Amino acid sequence: MYPNLVNREFKDREKNEVLVTDITYIPFQNKFYYLSVIQDLYNNEIVSWEIPDRNNLKLVLDTIEDLNTKRNVHGTILHSDQGFKYTSKKYSKRLNKYGIRGSHSRKGNCLDNACVE
Repeated sequence: MYPNLVNREFKDREKNEVLVTDITYIPFQNKFYYLSVIQDLYNNEIVSWEIPDRNNLKLVLDTIEDLNTKRNVHGTILHSDQGFKYTSKKYSKRLNKYGIRGSHSRKGNCLDNACVE
């Protein structure tokens, strides 16, 4: 688990300083798809996204891989809730691989990640 480095300070951020991430589901034609996004708080731009039909750790890791191909993320804060995908060892290793600083919302507090919820 990571400390909460964002502390609901969602505004007045520099480009690539703080990114936030979450997953939502989209029902479509008797099936569910899962949208994983990474958003830059600087201008609320969605800078990376994936939309497969499985909600698993691979989805989150693939979203980070996509982000890394588009931006230099070394030193960037990536803030998320404490879902199992974001607290896994593989997630932590992926962040470390690219020099991303992890940040987690407080447990059970959706307002700490409200900007991407």
